[in-house]
Order: sequence, then C-alpha cells, then structure tokens
Amino acid sequence: MEEPLSPAAVPLAIEGLRIEYGSIVAVERLTVSVRPGEIYGLLGANGAGKSSTIRSIVGLVPPAAGSIRVFGLDPVREPIPVRARTGYVPESPLLFDALTPREFLEFVASVRQLPESDAADRAERYLSALGLGGETEQPLAGLSMGTRQKVLLVAALLHRPALLVLDEPLQHLDPRSVRIVKELLGAYVRENGRGVLLSTHQMEVAEQLCHRVGILDRGRMRAEGTIAELRAAHGGGSTTLEQVYLRVTEAEAEVAAAVARLTDR
Repeated sequence: MEEPLSPAAVPLAIEGLRIEYGSIVAVERLTVSVRPGEIYGLLGANGAGKSSTIRSIVGLVPPAAGSIRVFGLDPVREPIPVRARTGYVPESPLLFDALTPREFLEFVASVRQLPESDAADRAERYLSALGLGGETEQPLAGLSMGTRQKVLLVAALLHRPALLVLDEPLQHLDPRSVRIVKELLGAYVRENGRGVLLSTHQMEVAEQLCHRVGILDRGRMRAEGTIAELRAAHGGGSTTLEQVYLRVTEAEAEVAAAVARLTDR
C-alpha cells in the first residue's frame, strides 16, 4: 500500500469547493486533486464551472465554501507563495496590447524577479520552438489570437512553475504548435513532481494528453478517472470519451433529438 503524500508534495488539492456569484452557484461541492507528475483534464461545456474553478485556484475568485491547496498553501491566505509556484493561462488572452511579445515577457520576468539573462534565454527558446520570429517585435494589439495565445503560454512557463493551470490553452493554435505544446506538457510533468490542471471541452485533447479527467456538468463533478476507467464504466473498450461525456451528462437524447430536427425533411 502506497504511503499517502504530504500536502506539501501535492500540486493541487480541492475539497468541497463551492463558488457563488450572488444567487448563482457556479460550482458545488467539487473535490479534485492533481497528483505529482500528472496532467489532469477538467472537461465540460461552456458554463459547466471550469473557468470559475480555475479562477478560484489562482486567487481571482474567493471560494464560498471548501478549500484549495497548492502544495499545501492556501491561495487566499498565502497568495504570493502560491503565485510563485503557479503558471496560469486564462481562457481569454488579455495582454498589454501596446507592448511587443518580447517586452511583455521582459515585464513578466521582472515581476517574477527572474535573472535577466536566464529569463531572456528561456523566453527565446520557447518563442523559437513555437515559431515566433519577427512577430516578437510587433505590438501585441496587431497579432493574431494564436500568436497571443503562444505568448501567454511562454509567460506561464517562464518561471518554471511547479503547477500549471491552463484554461483552454490550445485554442487558436495551429496544428504544429498544438503538437509542440502537448509534447512540452508531457515532458514538463515528468520533472520534480510537477502537475498540470488543464480545462478543455475538446475531447480528443483530453484523450491524447491527460492521465485522468473529471467531467463537470452544471458545477458538479459527474465522473472522474482515467480514460480506460471511464470507458469501462460507461460503455466498454470501444467507447469514445465523447460518448462517455454525453452519457455522463445525460445529453445523448438531447443530441439525438437535435440531429433529428436538423435532418428531418
């Protein structure tokens, strides 16, 4: 029997999380953990509670109830050490539009108090790998959504955080960049007990990348496990994750009815 990990060794532990916006409950009694060396996928439709959960992890939305711990630290009571250990990519690429990518990354490095030469070298390697050349000297305001997304990813990785919290990180990226980011994340969690929480509604991304997934629906966890465990519990070995998702969220009949209406002549 494996010895339980100390809280300080667990990248992320959420217990009984409740998030409210006035009278609206966005997340209810959510319990999730990201283990060392694991990419955990949080799946769900728009409005399922994924982004609210992520904002609470990084300290942007206070929990109404429950607890969040990042390597044993509370994001509300200990925000600075939590942020030092966390890299965050939000769903919407909000940046300082007047800056160039290089200037923005220099700003991030200064806020993180990173040695200038180390940060510059690291940024250059990431930017080069993601295919950003002359665009690094153009204002962010004029760059494509995909390029802005790449800059956010580099900014999140710049201080080599122990926990990456990524909200739809592959949206807007070209296939080449998607493959590079997938390979990078896989290699990233194999070092020093790191963890990744990745929110997505793209089932193929979760199937290819995640060690475990949790399916959120209307703020509640409906199913959790490895892809193999979810298949075994919801249809057998040939079942796709999309089919599992539709069954767990009780959306199969709704989808069938919508298709029937569209194809009815």
